[in-house]
Amino acid sequence: MTIDTVTTIASNALFTIIKTAAPLLLISLCVGLTVSIFQTVTSIQEQTLTFVPKVMAIFLTIMLLGHWMMNNMVGYMVSLWENFSLYIR
Repeated sequence: MTIDTVTTIASNALFTIIKTAAPLLLISLCVGLTVSIFQTVTSIQEQTLTFVPKVMAIFLTIMLLGHWMMNNMVGYMVSLWENFSLYIR
């Protein structure tokens, strides 16, 4: 296995991680920003107020996009296992 192969595998792994995690992170960011603006406007300084909406939004996102996220991860692992014989040379 050459350095180029290892670099390609690592690059593909990082791209798959970013592509898979992006929807959850973006939803969490948007909900957190919305709740923070709401807290600022209403002068509510409750620390736990941001937690519940974020958790609910993340659970909803996982329910909606979980199948797609799992297919991304499984597709990457299948491609790794299909090319396993090339990697051990």
